[in-house]
Amino acid sequence: MSKTRIAVVGAGAIGLAHMAVARQSPTCMLSAVADPAPSPAAAAAAVSAGVPLYRSLDELFDKGMPDGVILATPNRLHVVQAQQCIAAGLPTLLEKPIAATVAEAEILVRAIESSGARVLIGHHRAHSPIMARAREIIGQGTLGKLVSVMGSALFFKPDSYFAEAPWRREHGAGPILVNMIHEVHSLRMLCGDIAAVQAFASNATRGFPVEDTVAINLRFASGALGVFMLSDTAASPRSWEQTSQENKAYPTYADEDCYVITGTFGSLSVPTMRLRTYARAEDRSWWKPFEESVVGLARTDPLAGQLEHFGAVVRGETAPIVSARDGLQNLRVTEAIAEAARTGRLVNVASPAPA
Repeated sequence: MSKTRIAVVGAGAIGLAHMAVARQSPTCMLSAVADPAPSPAAAAAAVSAGVPLYRSLDELFDKGMPDGVILATPNRLHVVQAQQCIAAGLPTLLEKPIAATVAEAEILVRAIESSGARVLIGHHRAHSPIMARAREIIGQGTLGKLVSVMGSALFFKPDSYFAEAPWRREHGAGPILVNMIHEVHSLRMLCGDIAAVQAFASNATRGFPVEDTVAINLRFASGALGVFMLSDTAASPRSWEQTSQENKAYPTYADEDCYVITGTFGSLSVPTMRLRTYARAEDRSWWKPFEESVVGLARTDPLAGQLEHFGAVVRGETAPIVSARDGLQNLRVTEAIAEAARTGRLVNVASPAPA
């Protein structure tokens, strides 16, 4: 069987990662690269893969029409470029966030659903075996009724991160809009939809116009509650990248967790997968010891898993596991956190509309 031909549009860090994964895929192949201002790294990747390098989507469609497209371009281009792919009838993997704003995302969701387009939103943790196993344990009732989740994304971004891109210091950047959307999707996968948020934000460490640290309260639709600490100036390893062992670019601290989910029967720490439950449900008490274990799993690269899933979407074998509506809801929650931090008010999150 011939491989599914995938073009990558946007040759930044995530675009290059997609290219590398496509070149290793057993079912997909990198067929082209497109970027209006390709970097030397992008040009080198195209040459190394033996594929053409185009300057626009239009040129790609005219000269090298693929089976599917990965859009790894700046957020502000997501909606217009996704619409171009829809018009061309091309299945699309659209990197998160689905759009720069909720209003734009709603426009795109309507276009996708009215056309029946096959669009997968690039929340790659949905393809993580760690997340899949955690969801399985929670879903089968091992923890009982969910009570709470404690989460963190605490890491230190070096000064060079801001020096090389000064926009990262300004409003429209910051860890809420840049990083928190990953965590929102993880929390929704583990604990269900988020109904309301509160937040305190601070820029006291760096003094930039944008926040560097945020404390967030969450109320889930189930009634469970959550607390989350977010900071890009905290010298701590308690982030997904530094604990999951999935992205080899980061050092790993295998004894650290970034989520602890608790229920009426027990708790699960993620990603160490330490499970603590009571032996007998009728004999639960803080005076009684837990049964302790570590849930086994095989760790694999979620970006590779995402590409294999996208290939199946392109071929019409399955529906996107992360739909446009999922991407929209993640953005709604993220915008609600930003609003809560700005106003000091509790912000209710609109419930997901039925597909």
